[in-house]
Amino acid sequence: MTAVVKDNPSEERFEVHDGDQLAGSLYYEQRGEALALIHTEIDPAFGGRGLGSVLVRRTLEQLRERGVKIVPLCPFVKSWMEKHPEYDDLKA
Repeated sequence: MTAVVKDNPSEERFEVHDGDQLAGSLYYEQRGEALALIHTEIDPAFGGRGLGSVLVRRTLEQLRERGVKIVPLCPFVKSWMEKHPEYDDLKA
């Protein structure tokens, strides 16, 4: 698996690509100085390969590098962050 995660600001989402195929998205919206992470989805054709976790981890890493705080509204993101408290500093 060659998963690449990149921001697509025009669509307000981070995308995970497997090779040249879009495998999933994490949607966000600006809330003041923070980004609200509102919905994560992985195409069923790519399910069961851990791409949701890759998408969340790499999104949070990119946002940390930018100094952006988040509001985790997506249930998947909330659940993932409960298992990875090392990202709690990102919460607004």
